[in-house]
Amino acid sequence: MNILYGVVGEGLGHAMRSHVVIEHLEKQGHEVKIVTSGKAHEFLRKNHRNIDEIGGYGFAFNESGVDLDASLRKLLNEIPTKAPHNLKRFFRLSKSFKPNVIISDFESFAYLFGKYNHIPVISIDNMQVINRCRLDVDIPLKIMDDYLMAKGLVKAKLPGCYHYLVTSYFFPEITKQNTTLHHPILRKEVLAARPENRGHVLVYQTSKSNPDLLRILDQVDEKFIVYGFGRDEILGNVTLKNFSNEGFVSDLASCKAVIANAGFSLIGEALHLGKPYLAIPLERQFEQMLNAMYLKKLGYGDYCSKLDAKNAGTFLGQLDLYSENLEKYTGNGNWELLSHLDDLLKEIA
Repeated sequence: MNILYGVVGEGLGHAMRSHVVIEHLEKQGHEVKIVTSGKAHEFLRKNHRNIDEIGGYGFAFNESGVDLDASLRKLLNEIPTKAPHNLKRFFRLSKSFKPNVIISDFESFAYLFGKYNHIPVISIDNMQVINRCRLDVDIPLKIMDDYLMAKGLVKAKLPGCYHYLVTSYFFPEITKQNTTLHHPILRKEVLAARPENRGHVLVYQTSKSNPDLLRILDQVDEKFIVYGFGRDEILGNVTLKNFSNEGFVSDLASCKAVIANAGFSLIGEALHLGKPYLAIPLERQFEQMLNAMYLKKLGYGDYCSKLDAKNAGTFLGQLDLYSENLEKYTGNGNWELLSHLDDLLKEIA
């Protein structure tokens, strides 16, 4: 089959899981053409030749999280330049590639291409859990507006797909048709990693998100390996490391716990390897807050709005409890979702 695969360009989580799915599809003999933007394009073009860059629209961030006002200004500024480019690419693609099915990881260009040409669209992402399931966590009143905004955005993003393959490490009740929940898609390096405990805590934070991070960690009697500062240096009980994929996976597999933002991909990898997780969700980003709340609800870790020595110490003092709860986590790699995707493609064919 010919498959047009759209990947949202914001961050790397979408790109990394899409790479896993695309590799599987290509091994099955399908012809896959990718459309994406931003960081996802930079990542995917290293491994795939049949890829087109489109104009993508993303959020603007400040030191606390998502800046909604700046995001709106950014969108309005980008539309005049990116929309005409995307429109030309849209109709050029109509002549050069004839897909039988569209797959979208929260990406609108490929979705709209499918709807315009009456081609079935399959959604693969983690965001649809917000709209297609009954969430069984208590959402604080102070973030209710963020929840309603996120739900409205997700509902409007990819309506009327042939099927929604939703990746998740929590499994609330599904409330809408043509929807299935699956464990997170994991890259092959994580699947191949052997978990152990070398005694360090892995921290993935930047100086911009927490300028006092190194001072805070210095007050905690633990050994920390920190990614996000863009340099290699040893400072007392803290080892700063420049990012490398191999090094990061190795430090993740051998840590005793993780402290990081509440991004879905890293949480999924940490839980697969049995690592307790302290999440610091970005402000005004409901998906991260939801991930953090379910970490606490399931007993796999905890969350806080801002890291300090006290809540870091409290979290690290309960690692035995979190580790015991993680023994019940039954993530089964990628085979279930990929098998279901194969069945969907056979139905469509």
